[in-house]
Amino acid sequence: MKNLLAVALLSFSIMNSQPVKAQERVRDFGIEIGLFKPGKYNAITDVPGVKVGHKTIIKGDDIRTGVTAIIPHQGNIFKKKVPAAIFIGNGFGKLAGYSQVKELGNIETPVILTNTMSIAPALDALITYTLQQDGNQNIASVNGVVGETNDGGLNDIRARVVTAEDVLEAIENAKDGPVKEGGVGAGTGTICFGFKGGIGTSSRVLPPSLGGYTVGVLVQSNYGGVLEIAGVPVGKLLGQFDFKKDIDSYADGSCMMVVVTDAPLSSRNLERVAKRAMMGLAKTGGIASNGSGDYVIAMSVNDGNLIDESKPFYEPKVLHNSSMSSLFLATIEATEEALINSLFMSGTTTGYKGRTVKQLPVHEVVKEIKKAKR
Repeated sequence: MKNLLAVALLSFSIMNSQPVKAQERVRDFGIEIGLFKPGKYNAITDVPGVKVGHKTIIKGDDIRTGVTAIIPHQGNIFKKKVPAAIFIGNGFGKLAGYSQVKELGNIETPVILTNTMSIAPALDALITYTLQQDGNQNIASVNGVVGETNDGGLNDIRARVVTAEDVLEAIENAKDGPVKEGGVGAGTGTICFGFKGGIGTSSRVLPPSLGGYTVGVLVQSNYGGVLEIAGVPVGKLLGQFDFKKDIDSYADGSCMMVVVTDAPLSSRNLERVAKRAMMGLAKTGGIASNGSGDYVIAMSVNDGNLIDESKPFYEPKVLHNSSMSSLFLATIEATEEALINSLFMSGTTTGYKGRTVKQLPVHEVVKEIKKAKR
């Protein structure tokens, strides 16, 4: 049976050796991950006020990169800071802004995702963006938050083509509603489990009895391990997984995960939420390998808890610890589905030095998942 599947998958790959359009999301195939229901768009933008913008940069044969911006709310973010936390699953990465978030428990800029060599222009852009906001004329310190993964497999990363203007354009283009996924923005050149990775998103809405809160997740997938989808060992069935004798290893890479909720949470409990996103990564077969930078940025955009430092006291209302478990599960589910969506929505891509990375053979994978669930 395994040999027959391998032959079928080889035939599928040959027939689809040319770039193809992105496919449907995993839920569109009737595969539902988890217990809680997604929001209207099944995206991070289901959280009120959140917007996402991309700048995709494709030039010639070798440039496949970009920028993704996550805007937590539509006010002046520096003046109304967002309670936040960052959890490091594995620290082989270059996340900018971590120490101040750890110390103060808030974020004061949009969150930018890009490639490893583009942290500097992204920070420059966040400083420009913040200084230009009305009411910020006298500020003299900006803690920009920029995450990255290394897209050097498909992109000439040493060319360093991303500019501050590209980042500002991604911020300016940010929208609510449906979010573009797959090989766009910061996911243009990423690789996941040896297949084309990219941007993915998902959300969960708790029932009214559990507060009715929304949890949204957006990911930039560029990592490896032994791929699992809905509990099915897809990587083994495809014969493409880490540590398999005589094949390349796909473990090293990175994964950025951004979690936003409208639940009223403190930075302490947001760190607990961020830890659960790593469980979502693990459910896809990710192993947070030695060479992987796996980071989770978690924010609460509950309007009553935004931090206004012009007032003498900060008097938030926050959920009890005993109310956190449902948010933990929602985060795990949304992260897992966002990561799988990043694979389902990415198309075969040829890039740097002529390397071609195939898209996940979605239809064959779906058949195996449905067969396993019978």
